[in-house]
Amino acid sequence: MFRRLLAGATAVLMVGSVAPVTADPAVEVAAGGALQAAVDAAPPGATLRLAPGEHLGPITIRRPLTLAGPRSAVVRSDGRGTTIDVLADDVTLSGFTIHGSGDRPDLTDAAVHVRGDDVRVEGLRIVAALFGVAAERSRRVAVVGNEIVGDPATPVGLRGDGVRLWETHDSRIEGNTLDHGRDVVVWYASNNRVIGNVVRDGRYGTHLMYSDGTTIEDNRYAGNVVGVFIMYSRDVKVRRNLLAYTSDLGMGLGAKDSGGLVVEDNRCVRNETGLYLDGSPFRPEDANVFRGNRFELCETAVVLHSSQVRNTFEDNAFRANREQVRVEGRGDALGVDWKRNYFDDYEGYDFDRDGLGDVPYESRSFSNRAIGKRPELAFFRGTPALGLLDMVGRVFPLFQPSPVLVDPSPRMAPPAVGEGAP
Repeated sequence: MFRRLLAGATAVLMVGSVAPVTADPAVEVAAGGALQAAVDAAPPGATLRLAPGEHLGPITIRRPLTLAGPRSAVVRSDGRGTTIDVLADDVTLSGFTIHGSGDRPDLTDAAVHVRGDDVRVEGLRIVAALFGVAAERSRRVAVVGNEIVGDPATPVGLRGDGVRLWETHDSRIEGNTLDHGRDVVVWYASNNRVIGNVVRDGRYGTHLMYSDGTTIEDNRYAGNVVGVFIMYSRDVKVRRNLLAYTSDLGMGLGAKDSGGLVVEDNRCVRNETGLYLDGSPFRPEDANVFRGNRFELCETAVVLHSSQVRNTFEDNAFRANREQVRVEGRGDALGVDWKRNYFDDYEGYDFDRDGLGDVPYESRSFSNRAIGKRPELAFFRGTPALGLLDMVGRVFPLFQPSPVLVDPSPRMAPPAVGEGAP
């Protein structure tokens, strides 16, 4: 009998020793309470769940934790400084709304300011804040699925950035919607990803500076002054983005003193300038490749400024642009490698039916030459004065200008889906 009791007791002890440990439940934080006190009292790794209603900010988070809630839970700024300041690693902010921040750009007053590694800012709605999400000197920050809305009544140059990464590496800005902000900034930062965002009615849809190894893919930029601008950066990949409807004198994509760029399958639609290259590539060992892009309904599809060598354009489509390619100042684009591009003003033929023209595409225009040397003459584009210049070149071959570019084997039709831009 004693042995049976002992065996039963041992079994109970063994079962108890392997029973799962129930995790601590989330701590509910009532609206209108002392949010900072709740954050300070939470142990590391805790989850605080905000109840619907208003919670007074600002707050500072100094330990790993999760702060979550529905959109109807609103952390409201008192009008000073940053609303949620994250000074710890392994922090998650999820789901709720942040309303407002301070108004000092010199202090980067933001809805969320991150200075920690492995921080996740996900699914927030941010309104009426100067800066949306700013991260600096951090790693592996994820800014994912947020809605960030600026003030359309404020002049664009006086708004704060929707998202700013400063000296922040191995991070991602993904699946966000940003309206009426200033810029999405990635500066002095490496190996970051900007993926699947919608950026509308701002200044720079995405602005890189000294940010090597950045990937910019599957974004939609519309109504900005500039879609994407890359400065002093190397090995940047720009793929499958829509860059559309930039403002007057704006551009879809620009690059200055940057090299190792791979620009593929993007669509530039109705921009003053589709692509602007200035001093790119900058280093003698670098080259840039532009492949499978579509330039449509632009005033000028491609403008080159000191960028006439070590750039390759292949399998792109140029359609319904007022001007296909312009070289600023004196010079031409004959040093650029043009391969199998489609130009809708090509007047050649394809007797062997291989889909490529049997004679090269050559761009020659007195008026474009004149505008390249004196950009202010663009004001007269479409007038009889500049039209007469081009007519003279066509009627009297003796006066025909030298070509600006030559594509030896132009396409007879735009690349099909899968060969070029989606």
